[in-house]
Amino acid sequence: MSNIPEDLNYTAEHEWIRVVNESTVRFGITDYAQDALGDIVFVSLPNVGDMLTAGATCGEVESTKSVSDIYAPVSGEVVARNDAIETSPDTLNSDPYNNGWIVELKVSGDAKALVAGLLDAAAYRDITSS
Repeated sequence: MSNIPEDLNYTAEHEWIRVVNESTVRFGITDYAQDALGDIVFVSLPNVGDMLTAGATCGEVESTKSVSDIYAPVSGEVVARNDAIETSPDTLNSDPYNNGWIVELKVSGDAKALVAGLLDAAAYRDITSS
């Protein structure tokens, strides 16, 4: 069974999102996603300053099984990226919710209100168990 932390929000495309402060969020791929992908060997990230649109492709994860797109869970400007996962992509397998974060975004409006429209842990658990 996948690890699905209660304090995060999720997308149906298997990204998690955490509110960092009132205008910044951090996101990555879920434990479910990394398990389905298998051993991750390459990650492509957006650049700081890039504007991301909710639902649009913003990067790529390559594993020994397949290549999958990373989708922006919300719209915003990339203010930080986790360069460490480019050199150690296996961190996405071993620690997807902490050291395996992908990008931080500065969002318009209240970050908490924005992520409230995404899936909560119970809803995400429902879509991953079916």
